[in-house]
Amino acid sequence: MPGSAPYRHFATRDELLSHLMHCSFEQVLVYLQAAEREGATAAERLELFIAAVIDQRNDLVLPLRAGPSVTDTDTASLRDEIHKRVQLIIDQGIADQTLRPDTTHDDIVAFGALVTQPRPTDPGWVSTCRRLITIYLRGIRQIP
Repeated sequence: MPGSAPYRHFATRDELLSHLMHCSFEQVLVYLQAAEREGATAAERLELFIAAVIDQRNDLVLPLRAGPSVTDTDTASLRDEIHKRVQLIIDQGIADQTLRPDTTHDDIVAFGALVTQPRPTDPGWVSTCRRLITIYLRGIRQIP
């Protein structure tokens, strides 16, 4: 019955997860927009973006982090907007020859999903993730 515990405003667990995933993508877009404003280079923007997601990793429900698949069209549009904007940052880095030409938004999304896994019992996880960001970004930089 809709409105009853444990899902209160959602008829099913899947509806609740879908809503939480949509909210998570909205928040990820906010982090991306902030990184676009604050980062001077493509690599800086990517670093700021991934670091912001790491900081909020325990509050996000996303498909590559064991969340449900995206089925809602509004959520799919939001996800696609994020992918498009990440690819634009990458394209800027490729154009100015600071990022490898084979870098794609899928690379960033997959890496982000790996380092943003919730780890509430591991207090050193954030510093490990930040070190991994540095190592990863060095790997996608264009070598002269």
